[in-house]
Amino acid sequence: MIVRIKNNYMKQRDLKYSCLIAVLYFGMNVNAQTTPNDTVAKEQKIDEVVLIGYGSQKKENVTGSIGVISAKDLADRPNANPLSSVQGKASGVQIFNSATPGSSPRVDIRGIGSLTGSTVYIVDGSITTDISYLNPQDIESMSILKDPASLAIFGAQAGNGAVIIKTKSGRGKKPTFNVNSYLGIKTVTNVPKMVNSDQYIELYNEKLMNDNGSSAGSISRLNYPAETNWFKEVLRPSTINSNDFSASGSLGKLSYYGSVGYLEDEGNLNAGKGINSGSNFKRFTAKANLSYKITDNITIGDNFTFSKMLTNIASNPLLNAYNAPPVYSPINPSTGDYQYFTLVTVNNPRAQLDLFRSQNRQQRMLNNVWAEVKFLNDFTFRSSLTNDNLNTSLYEYTPVMQYVPQPGKSSLVTRDSRNRDYVWDNTLTWKKAFGSHNLDILAGFSRTQNYYTQSYWNATNVMYNGSNSSLEIANGTDIFGYEYRPSLNVVPYKNRIESFFGRVNYDYAGKYLINASIRRDGSSNFSSDDRVEIFPSVSAGWVISKEGFMSNQNIFNLLKLRGSWGRTGNPNVVRSYDNITSILGSGAYYGNTGYPAQTIDLLIDPTIGWEITTGKDIGLEMAFLNNKLKVEATYFDKDTKDVVYGIVQGTVSGASNWNNYVTNAFSFNNRGLEFSLNYDTKLSEKVRIGFYGNFTSLKNEITSVYGNSYLNTGASLFGNSIVRLQSGQAVGSYYGYEVAGVFQTNAEAAASGQTGAKAGWFKFVDQDGNGVIDERDKTFLGSPVPKGTYGFGFNMNVSNFDFAIDFQGVFGNKIYNYNREQRFGNESWDLDFYENRWNGAGTSNSYSMVTNNQSVILPSSFYVENGGYFRIRNIQVGYTLPKGFAKLPNFSRVRIYLSAQNPWTTFKYHGFSPEINNTDRVQMGIDNNIYPLSAIYTFGTNITF
Repeated sequence: MIVRIKNNYMKQRDLKYSCLIAVLYFGMNVNAQTTPNDTVAKEQKIDEVVLIGYGSQKKENVTGSIGVISAKDLADRPNANPLSSVQGKASGVQIFNSATPGSSPRVDIRGIGSLTGSTVYIVDGSITTDISYLNPQDIESMSILKDPASLAIFGAQAGNGAVIIKTKSGRGKKPTFNVNSYLGIKTVTNVPKMVNSDQYIELYNEKLMNDNGSSAGSISRLNYPAETNWFKEVLRPSTINSNDFSASGSLGKLSYYGSVGYLEDEGNLNAGKGINSGSNFKRFTAKANLSYKITDNITIGDNFTFSKMLTNIASNPLLNAYNAPPVYSPINPSTGDYQYFTLVTVNNPRAQLDLFRSQNRQQRMLNNVWAEVKFLNDFTFRSSLTNDNLNTSLYEYTPVMQYVPQPGKSSLVTRDSRNRDYVWDNTLTWKKAFGSHNLDILAGFSRTQNYYTQSYWNATNVMYNGSNSSLEIANGTDIFGYEYRPSLNVVPYKNRIESFFGRVNYDYAGKYLINASIRRDGSSNFSSDDRVEIFPSVSAGWVISKEGFMSNQNIFNLLKLRGSWGRTGNPNVVRSYDNITSILGSGAYYGNTGYPAQTIDLLIDPTIGWEITTGKDIGLEMAFLNNKLKVEATYFDKDTKDVVYGIVQGTVSGASNWNNYVTNAFSFNNRGLEFSLNYDTKLSEKVRIGFYGNFTSLKNEITSVYGNSYLNTGASLFGNSIVRLQSGQAVGSYYGYEVAGVFQTNAEAAASGQTGAKAGWFKFVDQDGNGVIDERDKTFLGSPVPKGTYGFGFNMNVSNFDFAIDFQGVFGNKIYNYNREQRFGNESWDLDFYENRWNGAGTSNSYSMVTNNQSVILPSSFYVENGGYFRIRNIQVGYTLPKGFAKLPNFSRVRIYLSAQNPWTTFKYHGFSPEINNTDRVQMGIDNNIYPLSAIYTFGTNITF
């Protein structure tokens, strides 16, 4: 967070604007948020203050790596989750957006540190891993803590990074009201082109000749007259609408900020033709931040948030739309029922979308009460208690599927879950200046508890009449329910963390900076002999520009060298102490008598311990041109050890999980370089321009595996896994055969050592050179981890007009096109394959022939594609009406704007989008029925009065 603090020598006439300008728009350029007549005096000096863990610090004195996102970076973006708007804005931070309405993006800070942990968010003192409840309009700023030295003060909570979020509070004596509203149109872009019916029939008949050597069983348009574009059938343009109202100000000693907001996102799946209610998302939020100054030294406050969310969850039909032959109609014209397919075992996408119904209802209430007491001039004690209550009701209704020839039963599953979390923080701060020596000492105690429970119910033969009231478990048969059942992931838990922590910030004359912190965390998730971990950190900085030998130079306004080292952890690891048994079908025999029997066949590691991340970085910060241009470069290197995940434990016999034994198995390393610059200047009284840019390079590597083992995992076909986790490779690296071309003749294929190969098949590289193609010839085919990410943008204010454009991209990563690989029968083909396939000697050396043989769908480099892209992330044009326009003197600001989000992306990948938001980091680059991103075009308005 950046706060603009005005020095006391500011002109008196500017003080009246401090409420609107300096405080309400924290972190924003002051002059850019006002009309030309409201600019502050040129001699105004501004200090930047950044939020750190349990406190704040002048930006100039910060010795760690902290990325700052201001309110203007989040405002007026058509995103339900504020993190989506951060994409491309901060170096070292990669955001993977999801187009599924109501879903959260995945956030990776400086690479992949854990396979099970999550980034944590500290919202006004409330620690959570999910901020989908939070209205972006309520956010004042974000501080993204990137280096372990900055994160260590949060210890066990921060192994995967942390983001501190400050919401808005009341300022000024007079009440200020804001109305923000926008309406957007969403359209799916870059829809893959599939073959039409004539082309499908041509390929189908060609496949018969390739596989059988005859045309027996060929098809024609006479028997298949339909012409269906399945993507057009299941996708549609949709709307997104948001309306927010807020009020802020003060009444005597009471400062207040309050808001209500409502957002609705229809989603792009074309529902409504059956019982399905679509994929839309609705959210209502209410926010109240209050602080009351009892005396000059005692202040109390309350930060309250309520949200109510409803998500209709459609069964994503896009993979089936990719595979469904175009020669079938959605509805059978002779029966009026959904058409089922005879040529291929693929569900009718239209029926799949229409007939499945699922809904998730969430109600969440967070309340943070706090008190702050200042005493003996230099001491401040602060105590806060946060309660976070989340109730979730989820149901999934699957009716009798009338588009398959076999009979079935409807089923209804309901899950009612409850999360009860609390955080109690207590800190004591001592700030003291001794001449040029400045000291800031913090001591604290924290206690966190997370409690979860769930009720699970299932029933069959439930009849749905169009109303939710009919979806009652009691209306069905074969009813059963569980409060606890591991096989259904219904496992209640209670986790507790108790912490003691401290920090010392010291600087001498603002030139020599030292920061040291330590935290002791005890977690109930571990046995008593491994319950406590210590997380220390140290960082230092040297503000070179304040040295005497720099006094006569006119180049640097700031030149600072900084370095840090720190340690964090992750206690949220997968554990299992249950004796999970399986029934022996033949029973157990004693003599000639048989008895029912069960056996424990899972190998469990009860000693699973903490994941520990240790990191260091060194950075250089510079400012030029009277602080108009700011440049920052940082090198980082972090190691995560004892990462919990599965490995192959082939030496164990009799265990069903020999190929997925969960333990502290892996160690990772992430290292790279971050670079960012910001330029902002006022060219005249009516013209202001700004530019920003950032770049991050990254190398991720698995540095060790328990027992020198590995794990084959991820999506698979016929037992052929796509991903291998192995030392020396990046997380999620693809494993399979390297394609060297396509056999042009049968003679060439016969001489290859590739079993059963013939002309038109992929030619695999003989990696071990033994003349035989087998499992030993598999190799690593690429990584989903980008070698680099970048973002840059430009903004301009000319009189009452404003303009901004943002660009963003990644390079050096690979995507596994699992959508394309998953056709091993008579599924459809994409147009690219039709135009480039092998169809005789010399026709293609990169695409195989049309065949049902499973050899062409073995994991191979053919399905590994370039995942890089370059995107216009956002364009926005706005106009602020002159004051007094339309005789509305009470309106201090009225702005209207048009924006386009994701209007254009260039990439080489054969799919909807190269941005794959797969929440499982092991499978993060596999495109397997991913909901596609949309372009969003919005019209909005901001009104202040």
